[in-house]
Amino acid sequence: MTSSLITTAAGAPPPGTTAPPVAQPPGWQDDDAVRDVTERLAGYLPLVLPGECDRLTRRMAAVARGEAFLLQGGDCAETFDALTAEAVAAKLDTLFAMSETLSAGMRLPVVVVGRIAGQYAKPRSRPVEVRAGTALPAYRGDAVNGPEFSARIRTPNPYRMLRMYAASAATLNNIRALAPAGDEPREMFVSHEALLLDYERPLTRVAPGSGARYASSGHLVWAGERTRQPDGAHIDYLAGIRNPVAVKLGPTATVDEALELTHRLNSRRRPGRLTFIVRMGAGAVRTVLPGLVEGVTASGAPAAWVCDPMHGNTFTAPSGHKTRRITDVVDEIRGFFDVHRGLGTHPGGIHLELTGTEVTECVGGAGPGLDGLAARYESACDPRLNRSQALEVARLIADTARGDGAGSGPPAV
Repeated sequence: MTSSLITTAAGAPPPGTTAPPVAQPPGWQDDDAVRDVTERLAGYLPLVLPGECDRLTRRMAAVARGEAFLLQGGDCAETFDALTAEAVAAKLDTLFAMSETLSAGMRLPVVVVGRIAGQYAKPRSRPVEVRAGTALPAYRGDAVNGPEFSARIRTPNPYRMLRMYAASAATLNNIRALAPAGDEPREMFVSHEALLLDYERPLTRVAPGSGARYASSGHLVWAGERTRQPDGAHIDYLAGIRNPVAVKLGPTATVDEALELTHRLNSRRRPGRLTFIVRMGAGAVRTVLPGLVEGVTASGAPAAWVCDPMHGNTFTAPSGHKTRRITDVVDEIRGFFDVHRGLGTHPGGIHLELTGTEVTECVGGAGPGLDGLAARYESACDPRLNRSQALEVARLIADTARGDGAGSGPPAV
């Protein structure tokens, strides 16, 4: 299928109206450079096609109906320097190995979606970072600036978005070459947080025939906990595209917010259109999640529910490294399953930050103790499960699904 260039930015307000507020702005300092970059991106080929996005919507509809399970995983933040064919292959091998374990345990097909080929921008809790009395812009992912603590590297540079596009295209080429295996090809979709609207809008395309707008940057894009304001620019953008979309919900989310997001993003109640990725933390999932699921379910709107057990369980080790305990990760997953069992609803999937190598970023299981984090701490932002830990978590999820490991207490890992 061919795609034509969209003539106006998706989500742009009509003349004479006020633009919705943009959360987490990247801090560009050169408007002419931003204009040059967005004009170039508008002329580039789409990275994914409408038919592929529609296929994922159908797969996500099966997840929402309880007929499939979602495995979504990959780097917290992809980096340009770490992009190699070997790294891509290791991530895919890990995801597909997890998929086989989950499918056997869930007795359901598993939809595999990577946090890959576009996860180059990150929201931050503070706009600046201070070291030894020097304040510089926070690192917001390689699409915006670099991690090195220098004024030159930390200055937001819109031309990095062109490198993001090239890196994403190269990654997709590798995925499409590696995904087929055996007699039956393995499906693989890609996703990322739609944080940089200066990247997403010019890469939006109109499908010939239907006239529907699609984000061509990835099959599924999501709004994060910090950008999910119902009247904000990110939700406004997601509302204008036909891709399957997701929204992160943290422990402060309310039923009214979830219902408003449902109305904004899926007023037509299309199955497979909307996924809620809940990131409550092990201590809150059993108390906060039930009301959200009950409220959205009672509204009659179809939605898939997916557990992100990573972001609510982060802490700083004595060494200064951000990390996560595998016991907390697995306890939140089990709490997620407990809630859905109690309500008679479907635990639709899992969203993990992971990599295909044996890094030492999360503690416990097949990983280090707190004193071993520095050995191979390679993440540019948040800590990831290593390959062995990711496979271990998949086995524990499979046990939980079978009822072999379910329970409200902390898991033994």
